[in-house]
Amino acid sequence: MNQQSQSHPVIGLIHRRNALVLAAGALLTATAGAQSGQLDGRRFDGVFLARGKTSGDADTLLFQGGRFRSTACDRYGYSDAAYRVTPAGDGLAFEAETESPKYGKLVWRGVIRGDYLNATATMVKDGKAGTENWVVAAVPR
Repeated sequence: MNQQSQSHPVIGLIHRRNALVLAAGALLTATAGAQSGQLDGRRFDGVFLARGKTSGDADTLLFQGGRFRSTACDRYGYSDAAYRVTPAGDGLAFEAETESPKYGKLVWRGVIRGDYLNATATMVKDGKAGTENWVVAAVPR
């Protein structure tokens, strides 16, 4: 291509349009990659503990019917919630938001690699992030 055709205004518009089409395609691909239900039937047993602590509550994390549940949170009135899954390197990342009328939301973000799950559950009340909790768990043997 010669320099004159590269500097023509129409060529510039075509390049910008192509860039926008590529960006929109990437966004749609990323959004389409998020799925629910992909972990259905999986169960992980482990411990739910406040960040920095070395002991906590026994927990079972369940994925069923496109929903996520933490049994350690049942006694605090937290509901189950829809979950989303995206690829994450050699594993799967998941996100969910469970809610308790008394304690607010827990924003869950975790990664599953093989039989192991590591997650954070950040408490959010009145729009303010509070305590970060950790969950480490594995498929029961």
